[in-house]
Amino acid sequence: MVHQNEHQHTQHIVGYGTYIMVWLALLMLTALTVTVAGMNFKNFAIVIAILIAGLKSILVMNYFMHLKFEPPIFRTMVYITVFTLAIIIGLTFTDISFR
Repeated sequence: MVHQNEHQHTQHIVGYGTYIMVWLALLMLTALTVTVAGMNFKNFAIVIAILIAGLKSILVMNYFMHLKFEPPIFRTMVYITVFTLAIIIGLTFTDISFR
């Protein structure tokens, strides 16, 4: 007896143009990070760099890891996990900066 797979996989075709646009956005965000690092923002430079890195990670997760095409519950769990990690890292930076 052959069992059919209950979870149907749908194929999502993303064009090369989308990948190129995301890659260009990642390059521009990297250049922005380097530019901000060269400016005198004092402690805000770290916060700005982390925010830019967070935006870059969202782009990578959604397009290159295809999280955009996953079921909503899976996406929600991944975003909760990343948000929790960001809070822990933020609290660690806060603790270190006020010592």
